[in-house]
Amino acid sequence: MAISVEAFGRQVHDIIAADPGPDGRKKICALVQTVLKDNDFIAANVRPDGPERHLLYQDPEYGFCILAHSYHGAKDSPPHDHGPTWAIYGQATGETVMTDWALVSAPTDSQPGTVRHVRDYTLAPGMAYVYEPGELHSPRRNTSTTLIRMEGLDVSKIRRAPFISVAAA
Repeated sequence: MAISVEAFGRQVHDIIAADPGPDGRKKICALVQTVLKDNDFIAANVRPDGPERHLLYQDPEYGFCILAHSYHGAKDSPPHDHGPTWAIYGQATGETVMTDWALVSAPTDSQPGTVRHVRDYTLAPGMAYVYEPGELHSPRRNTSTTLIRMEGLDVSKIRRAPFISVAAA
């Protein structure tokens, strides 16, 4: 039987209550990897024909979100962070090539920040990865993919600064 979204949310809530720092997020990442192996959970909540961003759960006390993402076809995202919060990407289907970036110059009110390429790596089904606050990265999907993504806070409500690669500057 599949874990429910509510039970998943309660487990994450309990982890944050016990350890809200990086070690707690590593435990949440391990939990995401476990949930990714739950075929019934994935089939019920992370649908390939679903919307690009679907909020499954938001914790009323801590504000973290559990999201299902369905990307239809290839898609690139520019370098970004998640503002003051963290994120965990958990690959359900397909592959995502992630790029890590190093800050070259901070953004200003009138100029995007600049970044330089550090490394690329692939998230395959069942893998999850934690991005701490301020860590710069960008996903690239060459085909359709689905994933579970955790956000420490709802990033759709957070103003985030733009970044561009120094190679593109």
